[in-house]
Amino acid sequence: MAGAQGLDLSLVQGSGPGGRIIKRDIEAAAASGVRHPSSVGRHLAVGVAGADYTDVALTQIRKTIARRLAESIGPIPTFYLTAEFDLERAAEMRTAMAELGPEYKVSFNDIILKATATALAVHPEVNAHWLGDHIRYWSRVHLGMAVATDDGLIVPVIFDADRKGLAEISREAKALATRARERKLKPEEFTGSTFSVSNLGMMQIEQFTAIINPPEVGILAIGAIADNPVRGADGAVTFRKTLRVTMSCDHRAVDGAVGAKFLQTLRRMIENPLMLVY
Repeated sequence: MAGAQGLDLSLVQGSGPGGRIIKRDIEAAAASGVRHPSSVGRHLAVGVAGADYTDVALTQIRKTIARRLAESIGPIPTFYLTAEFDLERAAEMRTAMAELGPEYKVSFNDIILKATATALAVHPEVNAHWLGDHIRYWSRVHLGMAVATDDGLIVPVIFDADRKGLAEISREAKALATRARERKLKPEEFTGSTFSVSNLGMMQIEQFTAIINPPEVGILAIGAIADNPVRGADGAVTFRKTLRVTMSCDHRAVDGAVGAKFLQTLRRMIENPLMLVY
């Protein structure tokens, strides 16, 4: 509740047993306007001009991120699969859609989200949660999309993404990202994902590996789109738009061949994007 309201719990007075913060304390604090500072400078615990260092208090979201990363990178035996996709047909489809009007305009990220959701529906062994003594295979695809905010990374969820059209995913992704950056997400909007996607391509990162968000068993890292030379069957070299993706896999649930087959399906979807509107 505090995260959804953008509250700084260190400033909230608890009225529950032993000073515990309870629901009515959150509601009262929200009504009184207690919020996270909007910039790092306002987080400073120690900040004297000319000092050798500055201490910055951790926000609740940063504490949660640290805890979740520790749960993931240590205990989870992770391996990585990288593939390069041809985006020429996807680029042609985007151009054709944009010519129909602004309401049909979609981003490459929207296409990737739709393609990932469709591929996950074909490969439920990747759309799964590791739960210690059993693996839960989901029949519905709830796709998490990592969004960078001033307070850290948050992962809003597009529920039933495999059942939604490209235009609907585009609208929902934009709305979720905006609310995430404005700290207006409800708790139910950033919990319950079955698989996640992290895209740093807009920051010109060519390739990277993302950390799995447990109990999910995989995450897809999307790099920048680049014009690269490609040799055709006739030996001629042309420049085509390409994209590198890296999948992080929990080896306890996903074997190498399973992850590779998922990426093969994803490649087929992205390189033949008309399959996404079938």
